[in-house]
Amino acid sequence: MSASRGTRRRKIRRRADMPLLGGARPPIAALLALLLAVAGATALVLGDRDRAGTDTAILGSQQRVAEDGALSLRASLDESVTDLQRAATLFAGPEPVAADTALDKLGKVYNKWRGTAVIDPADGTLLAARGENIPLASLLKDAKGTTEGGTAGTAQGDKGDKGDKGDKGKDGKSPGTGELTAPAPQLVRLRSGETRMLVTAPLRGGDRPRLLVASGTLNVPGISTGENRSLLVVDSAGTVLASDGPPVARTSWAKQAARTAASNFTRTPEPGGHPGASGHLMARTGGGDSDRRTAVGYAAAGRAPGEDSPAGGLGLSVITSVKVTGDPAAVRTQAFGLVAAGVLLVLALVVTWVLMRTVQRPLLQLYLESRRLGRGELDRPVRRFRGREPARIGAALESLRRQSLGERPTRTGRARGGFGTRGTVVVCGVLLLAWAAPLLLLLNRAGGSVTVPKQLVEDQRRRTDTAADRVRKALNEGWADVASVAQIVGAGTKDPAKDGKDEKDDKKAAKDTAADKSVLETTLREHPRYRAVYVLDGDGKVVARAGASPRHPAGRKPYPDSVAQLNTSGKEPAVAAYAAVPDGNGRTLVGEYDPQFLISMVTRPGLGQVWLVDKKHRVIAADRQHGFRAFSKLPGGHLDSLAAKARKDSDGKAVLHRSARSASLAAAAPFTGGGAVKGLEWQVVSEQPTSWLKLPEYTAERHTMLAGLLGVTAAVACLGWLHIIVVRPLRSLADKAEALAAGDRKTVLFPQHHDEVGAVVRNLELIRQRLARPSGRN
Repeated sequence: MSASRGTRRRKIRRRADMPLLGGARPPIAALLALLLAVAGATALVLGDRDRAGTDTAILGSQQRVAEDGALSLRASLDESVTDLQRAATLFAGPEPVAADTALDKLGKVYNKWRGTAVIDPADGTLLAARGENIPLASLLKDAKGTTEGGTAGTAQGDKGDKGDKGDKGKDGKSPGTGELTAPAPQLVRLRSGETRMLVTAPLRGGDRPRLLVASGTLNVPGISTGENRSLLVVDSAGTVLASDGPPVARTSWAKQAARTAASNFTRTPEPGGHPGASGHLMARTGGGDSDRRTAVGYAAAGRAPGEDSPAGGLGLSVITSVKVTGDPAAVRTQAFGLVAAGVLLVLALVVTWVLMRTVQRPLLQLYLESRRLGRGELDRPVRRFRGREPARIGAALESLRRQSLGERPTRTGRARGGFGTRGTVVVCGVLLLAWAAPLLLLLNRAGGSVTVPKQLVEDQRRRTDTAADRVRKALNEGWADVASVAQIVGAGTKDPAKDGKDEKDDKKAAKDTAADKSVLETTLREHPRYRAVYVLDGDGKVVARAGASPRHPAGRKPYPDSVAQLNTSGKEPAVAAYAAVPDGNGRTLVGEYDPQFLISMVTRPGLGQVWLVDKKHRVIAADRQHGFRAFSKLPGGHLDSLAAKARKDSDGKAVLHRSARSASLAAAAPFTGGGAVKGLEWQVVSEQPTSWLKLPEYTAERHTMLAGLLGVTAAVACLGWLHIIVVRPLRSLADKAEALAAGDRKTVLFPQHHDEVGAVVRNLELIRQRLARPSGRN
């Protein structure tokens, strides 16, 4: 009984000075724990994937469509506001412009407004009006500088300015002394149920302020609809203001979506995402029939923090819905995941057992043998070890034991052969990588035969069509701005000389040129879409300019009123808007578009790679993420043929392009609707790999790759740790032990770590010190 207790105490003491967190124990234990965790994660994440994954992809697509629509709606409304404000600014001057004259010039350039009017905000007097009746009551209440008792009424179309008698009072002074500030844009619901947006701008000039008012229709964004898609525009109260497609406004899910969109309007947008709240929901429309459901996406036409957008404060949101039919087959990966997890579990146990038998246990035995020799217990020989490094160290210890008994140092203790510790670790790593590499690179690949819902292909076409419509409207709006400025530039070209003297004519011409340059600089400053604004004479010579160097072809006469492409080669595409100056003796105002403006127009998240191409399919611009080389060809013959087919279809074309290993959604949409860009014959082409979609096949593929990556990470980290902490120091220890056994008594042995290898080094140092003492000395 006492003997067994003494043996147990000795075993405890033998291991008491060995650290629990050092040496071979921690990496081996960590490897086992991580591999078990990876096996469990593999069994969990590689489960069967039902139609919920497909629904997620469709819902995400509807959210993107709604975001595109909200962005297009906000841009259109913002452009209406800025156009009116800039036009009013151009009419400002020391001498007041007659109200009828201002409205006539405005109507020649812009045809977006249903009605326009000029009013006196002080007393509500209507000075001039064009188009439909404009409800002015709410505007007159908000206008600053009004006097009590002002008249609120309705502007009648085609009403003259009565000799402009309302422009000034009897004394020629304004009854209001405050500075006129235009009210913010407002939405007004008419008795007919239609919604109008009222935009105002102060019309400064003279000593009496006036207010320029325009009324426009609130239309749904330019997204093509069909039998299954509906579009709604709602306000902050959830009221439907405009709609397109099948009537769904009175359905329960539409009301729920409107309430959700309205409640989320004030939510702070995510940085770098859509400038406003957005989301999606799946509505059941068939009672117990699970096949009948509607995917709904909504997005607020809001503004990001710090962003200046007049329309962003109107509280508008866009809701898009599409019917989802069919029940796609589930992706079966549960059995695969269980088998992979089981194989990894077996490998984890085998690798752990091998490392404990070939690395950890020999280290502990070497420590015990070296400690026995360090204490002077030389009665029994050192045991033999398997493995190259343990065998070398064991042979060296046996040689040192004999030298301690009086034998001479020899090199006979040097033992080579056997399988090394490094080789064992490498074999274990190869076994684990043999499990992880196929998961990471080969197995569960979706390939080019993945099942893609037709709705996603159709959504790619619709979003591409929306992008094309957005670029077309932006270019047309740019031309309208140039035409509006041309009206002001042309004001100084009329013959103002009344005395017919050449000197006065020259002075007047110089004055007009200086005024034109000032207008051009102001236009360039207020319109970031242009890189240069300049005036050409009838022969194409630059008369006045502002901004960068003009790129109009030298010696060529100005293009007629349109947007023209100026080059077909070079480092940068040149596109410009041309507008003739009225009564300008052949002069033309030109605004060259900045290429970065075109890039921003085609950059949309979730649409893949987007190109703006000309009629020869040369690239004019591309999305900011992928970049482009000017006038290069589209990457792929399938895109060229798709663009050629889309030119014959006003709604565009979309296909699911498949190859041996991948598939992609490709779409092309031409410019439609006419306007100043009609002669360009441009298109927007997009392509998105299906691997970017949240389809069940790709989800299973990503989870499989994740399991393989986790396995590789666990194996490399833990086995690398073991190699650095144990294997490499053990090889160095073998060399030092053999050198000591060969007679090197001068090299002092220092332990580098407080672990098994360090403990053996300390014991070897004790042996070296005893052997280095003179004979007969204690």
